Amino acid sequence: MFRKFLDFVKEEKQYDFESSEQFLKSMGGKSFLNGMYRIFDEKSIPKWNDIVEKSFPKYKNQISVFGYDWLGRIFALNKVSNTVLLFEPGTGDVFDIPANIVDFHNVEIVEFHEDSLLSEYFDEWFEANNNFVLPINKCVGYKVPLFLNGEDDIENLEVSDMEVYWEIMMPLMNL
Repeated sequence: MFRKFLDFVKEEKQYDFESSEQFLKSMGGKSFLNGMYRIFDEKSIPKWNDIVEKSFPKYKNQISVFGYDWLGRIFALNKVSNTVLLFEPGTGDVFDIPANIVDFHNVEIVEFHEDSLLSEYFDEWFEANNNFVLPINKCVGYKVPLFLNGEDDIENLEVSDMEVYWEIMMPLMNL
């Protein structure tokens, strides 16, 4: 069910998932592609649902987070439409990705990784930072958020604790 994704991220262990829930539970807490994409572990999902819903109150009780990328952007299932939402703390934006969880992993990440994970920007940052592999609790955040006229370039990025980054961005997004 998630074979294309697993091949793309070069997961060596063989899995045969029968559902999205089984995939997310088994892959929870894992990091892929040097930290470019990570999947939340099961116990941290309620905490991150709460953080995202406080930052984006319009989505309260409508989402279930499942993954996040190197920029601290969080991917969640929209419980109403069964599509993926992308919550962007550095811009304060929310994007609807017209794919379910399976297609998000097998199509969006595999075929459109530049659009979904900003893979070329990650590669540029990764190389500029001596191939630093992001720990599971870290992200690369904007020193000055884009919604406060920060520049979208490598010099405006820094490694941050992901929870701290979101907590700092939350009140700024809701000004």
